[in-house]
Amino acid sequence: MYSNLDKTKIGAGLSDLDELARQKTYIEEAKDLVAKIAEEKGSPLTCHVATFGCQMNARDSEKLLGILIEAGYQPVETEDADLVVYNTCTVRDNANQKVYGRLGVLNGKKKKNPLMKIALCGCMTQEPSAVEKIKTSYPFVDLIFGTHNIFTFAELLCKMLKADKRIESIWQDTTQIVEDLPIERKFKYKTGVNIMFGCNNFCSYCIVPYVRGRERSRAPEEIIEEIKKQVADGVIEVMLLGQNVNSYGKNLDNPISFAELLRRVEEIEGLQRIRFMTSHPKDLSDELIEVMKHSKKICRHLHLPLQSGSTRILKAMNRKYTKEQYLELALKIRREIPDIAITTDIIVGFPGETKEDIDETLDVIRKVKYDNAFTFQYSKRTGTPAAAMENQCSAEFVKEQFDRVLSEVQLNARNQVALWEGKIMDALVEEMNEHDSTLVTGRLSNNTIVHFPGDESLIGKIVPVRLCACKGFYYIGELV
Repeated sequence: MYSNLDKTKIGAGLSDLDELARQKTYIEEAKDLVAKIAEEKGSPLTCHVATFGCQMNARDSEKLLGILIEAGYQPVETEDADLVVYNTCTVRDNANQKVYGRLGVLNGKKKKNPLMKIALCGCMTQEPSAVEKIKTSYPFVDLIFGTHNIFTFAELLCKMLKADKRIESIWQDTTQIVEDLPIERKFKYKTGVNIMFGCNNFCSYCIVPYVRGRERSRAPEEIIEEIKKQVADGVIEVMLLGQNVNSYGKNLDNPISFAELLRRVEEIEGLQRIRFMTSHPKDLSDELIEVMKHSKKICRHLHLPLQSGSTRILKAMNRKYTKEQYLELALKIRREIPDIAITTDIIVGFPGETKEDIDETLDVIRKVKYDNAFTFQYSKRTGTPAAAMENQCSAEFVKEQFDRVLSEVQLNARNQVALWEGKIMDALVEEMNEHDSTLVTGRLSNNTIVHFPGDESLIGKIVPVRLCACKGFYYIGELV
């Protein structure tokens, strides 16, 4: 599936800095190409970047949009644009189906706009079967590229604008980490920062290691420098991103721990809040708990995926911890950091799962008392070991057990969120309320949402708010 471009590029062995300089020359070339096409059109070229999937995808989309704006495109909110980019997710099959459906709609738009170009990237395009389907069923797609070479987007953009045929550039893997390209943040006051890429865990239900590749950590100096630049540009909250941030730094020439990275990030003047996503329980260290416990900036929220409370199912999932080990860790975190909110992921209906296994999951929910949980019905993912397992659960069983788990999760979450009623807590104001223009929406350190009277001048500021009324999973409050 490689093109000649790919083979030449991989063999070139350019340093990250040389590749960065190379891509910046392509941005300049793209400016000229876009300006020429816009002149022929008689108006500026427009673009729309649609994001499917996780926060790492959202961060990648900010990079794509930053390059497009630098090249001269004007972003628009709809798909009625001269260039539409779909940054795809493939963690579940229905994510692929959603993209296929949207592509069908785009075909009609493209027929009405001869200038329109369509680009597809992200995790879905790392799957050979998905790419073959796109090539066969959606031949009007102009550019297909993957997760490993997103930093070559400016180069690919130039080739697409000059070509009269589809451009494909999908790498199997890479050791390169090329950052410091243009970026267009969705929010001025907060941002995500990639600290590592890829995953080494190979959970039996998950496609991510196959499409994102092996773990690669960025040098801590580069991360710190990037955050300092973002803070100088108005950012007060940063989200450190990785498939498993707890294993950050292990593959560096000079290894450091994730806890040590957090210590260094906390020293950045002007940064007020630090979040991170996602933590794998098997790698969460006592050192990290200590750093979080004493930190003034790390938010009081930890996402700690459980997936299942049954040791038997956890082993089949290849999660590398037992129910008892998870409980010991979660309860230790509760003891050491009493005001922390713990959220989780739970899969219901994994192959071979029984009602007794679900009982074990319910037991963990009751003991940990999650503040929230993302609960999913197991979805067979082609290409993963779990998809080939026998004893796939019936839809009726999965629905019945899912309802049991969801009910318990919601009960515990309501009780946990209600603990803060009447207290005054700091909230980062994120936006005007979608349903009431007299209210703003803020987020507490523990990730709970609060709505309270305010105006646009508060957006991007951290303000004290009294939590007046708990509404189940959010609060109505008042500015203090």
